[in-house]
Amino acid sequence: MKKLEADILGILQEDCRYTPAKIAIMLNRTEEEVKRTIDEMRERGVIVKYTAIVNDERLSDDIVQALIEVKVSPQKTSGFDAIAEEIYRFDEVKSCYLMSGGYDLAVFIEGRNLRDVARFVSERLSTLDEVQSTATHFILKKYKIEGTITDAEDDNRTRISVHA
Repeated sequence: MKKLEADILGILQEDCRYTPAKIAIMLNRTEEEVKRTIDEMRERGVIVKYTAIVNDERLSDDIVQALIEVKVSPQKTSGFDAIAEEIYRFDEVKSCYLMSGGYDLAVFIEGRNLRDVARFVSERLSTLDEVQSTATHFILKKYKIEGTITDAEDDNRTRISVHA
């Protein structure tokens, strides 16, 4: 990866609201050079999407998020890819990763309530032939998302000292 690409990606990952003009100023480059580099990275699939990091706890919408560990039987010709694709195509699935360790896939999903998550696991996920087992973990609180601390204003709260 070229240094300019790495520099631009670092800036966009910090805050994707920066315009090519602002990035050009920050990097002492021309706006056209920055635009061209960003466009090339989009075309190559390096930049996939721009998104906002949302602290769900600050919204009034109550949604349930879960991490599901999934153990699967890899397919002879496609390994884990085909079953991962079948799983990540479900609307409830927000992220899906191939993992090392005790399970094969880490699947992050969202539902309106616990029942929605349970229904997804029992009626959709576990019914797939390649799925051997699942373990569901509900996300209770997010302290840091994509490198960003979510309860930063709570950093100044006073903690009571406890001595044994």
